[in-house]
Amino acid sequence: MQAGRTAMGRSLRALLPVALALAAPGLIVVAGLLAFDAIGKAAAFAGICAVIGSAIAIAAPAALSFGALVSAIESLGRETGTDTAPPASRRLGFMPAAGAIWAAVLRLRRAWRGRLMAVSANLDATEAVIARVPEPLILIDRNRRIVRANLAATEFVGSISEPRDVAASLRNPVLLGAIDAVLRGDAARIVEFEIALPVARVLEARLARIEAPSPDGAAAVLTLHDVTASRRAEQMRADFVANAGHELKTPLTSLVGFIETLLGPARDDAAARQRFLGIMREQAGRMARLVDDLLSLSRIELNEHVLPTSQVALEPVIEQVAAALELRAAGRQMRIVLSLPQIQANVVGDADELAQVFQNLLDNAIKYGRPQTEITVSARASGALLGIVVSDRGDGIAPEHLPRLTERFYRVDSARSRELGGTGLGLAIVKHILNRHRGRLDIDSTPGTGSTFTVWLRAANAAQNTVSAAY
Repeated sequence: MQAGRTAMGRSLRALLPVALALAAPGLIVVAGLLAFDAIGKAAAFAGICAVIGSAIAIAAPAALSFGALVSAIESLGRETGTDTAPPASRRLGFMPAAGAIWAAVLRLRRAWRGRLMAVSANLDATEAVIARVPEPLILIDRNRRIVRANLAATEFVGSISEPRDVAASLRNPVLLGAIDAVLRGDAARIVEFEIALPVARVLEARLARIEAPSPDGAAAVLTLHDVTASRRAEQMRADFVANAGHELKTPLTSLVGFIETLLGPARDDAAARQRFLGIMREQAGRMARLVDDLLSLSRIELNEHVLPTSQVALEPVIEQVAAALELRAAGRQMRIVLSLPQIQANVVGDADELAQVFQNLLDNAIKYGRPQTEITVSARASGALLGIVVSDRGDGIAPEHLPRLTERFYRVDSARSRELGGTGLGLAIVKHILNRHRGRLDIDSTPGTGSTFTVWLRAANAAQNTVSAAY
């Protein structure tokens, strides 16, 4: 109703000047005739009325039509449906020119609507592509605030509902310095930095300045690339050379010495040859175990930052490991006792790696437990965590050694460890496997009584919820 009154008022305001302009020549003629007494006042008044009436009759259709046209064009901004003419356009029929203009406006509107739809579709496609880029991608404005992040980046910066400073999510000074440099004018920067949570990783950050205007006000784009595997591979190669060289030196020296003895003084001594060959076999076996453990540790560390995705039932895994070690335990008159009634949930993990965890723990219990004792494997629950407890009845471990037990090649008693065939890597392997599974290892020991190793793992549902919340 209000729109109709507005259109009528606009039409009337347009009608008056047009009517006066059309009537002006006739009014001048009538005024001239009246001035020269060519007509009387009554005739002059009649002439004026006739001129004004004719002008209004001529101007009214045009004024009404163009007034309605203006209202109709303005109403296009409020129309949400198709190109159906709004009510004000019904008066456009008074003047064909107004109808032609209206038709042209509708055609122009359709063309622009098509262009807008195409642009919108392109923007949606671009958004979808950015969201699904597998590498984390983050847009940063001139105030060093994150204004947008794709799905992969939410692991590091969370969900971006409103702009916030990069330092609130990524607090590494090396990265922040590179961002500031790009925002000040540098074209690009590439830096590496480390994060500790949820697991230690090395990331390569690539920054580039955005010169063109951005709808989000973004001034720089940041992409993150996980280079943990390559950096760990480089470190592991260096560690392998250093550690393997140190650990292999003793058995290799022994082998070389025995070989020289067999080729020299003991060449014809059958008894010495038999004894030396037995020792050489033990040393070669030790080197083989050491190489196997180093390779296993290297493989585990390489994938430590990658969460397992399979679900594993722990009870069958532990039962298989215990069955495989029964003969070794029996050789020392020991017995492995399983008590696993509380395992009622699966865990997210790698079955082979978890088997290696329990194999290493049971193997240590057999080596360091007292003969004719029991090794017990039990289970307990603590909230969303499942605990597998491996207990032996050995000499125990002094408290000062406990914090370092999972270090590579750390031994409480080096001579005894080597004598029993230990490589010093078993608990290091356990630690790194549990790091990958986001679990932990608790160690309790009482000298003279024995040791207890508890492996804590998250139940499948709890682990998945934790990962989702962290992302």
